[in-house]
Amino acid sequence: MNWIQVLLIAAVLVLLVYLLRSRRSAQAKAWVKIGYVLFVLAGVYAIVRPDDTTVVANWLGVARGADLLEYALIVAFLFTTISTYLRFKDLELRYAQLARAVALEGARAPDPR
Repeated sequence: MNWIQVLLIAAVLVLLVYLLRSRRSAQAKAWVKIGYVLFVLAGVYAIVRPDDTTVVANWLGVARGADLLEYALIVAFLFTTISTYLRFKDLELRYAQLARAVALEGARAPDPR
């Protein structure tokens, strides 16, 4: 195993620890964490045995293992982007509801003059 493989595995493991120890871990869905762990394990395996990715890619009809990994990363990026967009949209809705509730609670009746 050469130094780049060790560096890439360390980077992947640091990202895994960051995800699992995030402050929002109670709100995170279990299947997202399981999927991320599987993705990390597949990434580590691809780093350790890069020739196997070419074999798997050939089974799936892709010419090179690097292309297959690129496709997987594109899918992961799209999933992350959509998930983040939906999370921000939900937070925006919650903030709007909170602002309405605070405005209604602080509202005063008009003077009957």
